[in-house]
Amino acid sequence: MNKKKSKPIYLIVTATHDYRTPRRTSIHFIADELAKRGCVKFFSLRYSFLSKYKNDIRTIVDEKKNKIESVNDVECYLWKTPIHPFSITKKIFCPLENFLFWSYENFPSKVMTQWMKEADVIIYESGTASIYFELGKKINPGAKHIYRGSDDLATINAASYVRRKFTKISTEMDSLCLLSKRMADNISSKRNSYYVPSGLDENLSELGEPSPLPSGTHAVSIGSMLFDPSFIEIASHAFPQVTFHVIGSGHPRAPGYGPNVVVYGDMKYADTIKYIKHASIGLAPYISDDVPVYLADSSLKMLQYDYFALPTVCPHSVTGAYPSRFGYTPGDAESIKTATVSALAAPHLRTRQILSWSGVVDRLLSPTDYDDTSI
Repeated sequence: MNKKKSKPIYLIVTATHDYRTPRRTSIHFIADELAKRGCVKFFSLRYSFLSKYKNDIRTIVDEKKNKIESVNDVECYLWKTPIHPFSITKKIFCPLENFLFWSYENFPSKVMTQWMKEADVIIYESGTASIYFELGKKINPGAKHIYRGSDDLATINAASYVRRKFTKISTEMDSLCLLSKRMADNISSKRNSYYVPSGLDENLSELGEPSPLPSGTHAVSIGSMLFDPSFIEIASHAFPQVTFHVIGSGHPRAPGYGPNVVVYGDMKYADTIKYIKHASIGLAPYISDDVPVYLADSSLKMLQYDYFALPTVCPHSVTGAYPSRFGYTPGDAESIKTATVSALAAPHLRTRQILSWSGVVDRLLSPTDYDDTSI
């Protein structure tokens, strides 16, 4: 009699997220999908007492540090050390930066090392996590090693140590799965680079009821990444007939906001969907036009806006090739007004193909099986 094959073990290593935080990103949804297929271990690193001074969202689960906890069939571990390595811009301190990252790499968590030994697939999210690829490959050469490129390393100002390490090991990984084709421009290894975008829940539209909004015209902004309060100040006074809903911006209510602005803290994912589904327009008020162009494809909130066919106001640099987006120049009141007028008058039409999270994970695990992953 054949012995029944055990479930595959998936390990996610990230330096930015913890599975237990209320703010959800693509890596959380990937973990949820993988949990349907096997055992998932979610390891969060680069966290120390310094994190509370950097507004790290993981501080809200600090009491759960350095212990394994199972949540929704996902094993979680937040590795807190006395200090964690960080990027130092002044060249005179480069030796210190190198020493901090070298020490961090060469004295890894015992939990992470054990989880690497057990894993069938190891997913390294872009950033510091990739410095542990050589360790993972050494102790578990039979595992599949996947890089999930959520951000360009130069754009997020990753330490030079991390960038050098990634350049060295990028050709050795089984695949580099990037959120946007535009991210491949700064990656030397093209042979194993693939386009694997974000996805959305198959039942997303069902999460959007009932509407939390009264009758009227509503604009919604979701998330804190590069959030620009001045956009809300300008737009709220220019359009007093519109109610502006600012959700999870990471900023308190600014004195310059109009009375038609409602500010919310971090909100459960299902609740944010209700606001998006029933809004009139979506807002992506990034603080500068000099933001990474790949956000046009990789931004999860704009993907959600697109799913619900929401005309979107955003900086010119991230309108991409999407006709449902209307660009403006940050800080320029007239261009903000023009873009918002256009969005309010635009039809609600979906203009892009959107994958389910199941489809995303299929491509993440086996990108060569799909024609649409080519770059």
